Amino acid sequence: QVQLVESGGGLVQAGGSLRLSCAASGRTFSSYAMGWFRQAPGKEREFVAAISWSGGSTVYADSVKGRFTISRDNAKNTVYLQMNSLKPEDTAVYYCAAVYFTAWRSSLAKSSNTYNFWGQGTQVTVSS
Repeated sequence: QVQLVESGGGLVQAGGSLRLSCAASGRTFSSYAMGWFRQAPGKEREFVAAISWSGGSTVYADSVKGRFTISRDNAKNTVYLQMNSLKPEDTAVYYCAAVYFTAWRSSLAKSSNTYNFWGQGTQVTVSS
C-alpha cells in the first residue's frame, strides 16, 4: 500500500514557476513508477508526466514538454514536478499517482487506468 500527499500548489502569474511535491509512504517507493495528472473544471483528468522507478525514464504530455520537469528522490520518498513558464491553461488540480511496474512502458505510464494509488490533489491556478 502506498499513500500519496501532494503539496506546493498555489496561485501564480502567467510566466511564473511552481514546484509540486508528492510525498509517499511505504518502504517500497523506489519500486513504483510515478505519474502526475491534472484535471481542470469541466474537463477530464489528463496525463502530465511520468517517471520510472529509477528515474532513468520519463515521459511528458506534449502540452508541457520543455516547460515541466518530473524528478524523484527515492531516499526521500518524494516525486517532484517543476513547472516553468506557466500558462493560464495549466490551471487545474494536480494529482500524483503510483503504480508498481516491473518494466517501464511509456504508453502505460500515460494512462490514468494504469495507476493503483492516488493522492488527494493540489490546486494550481495561473492568472493571466
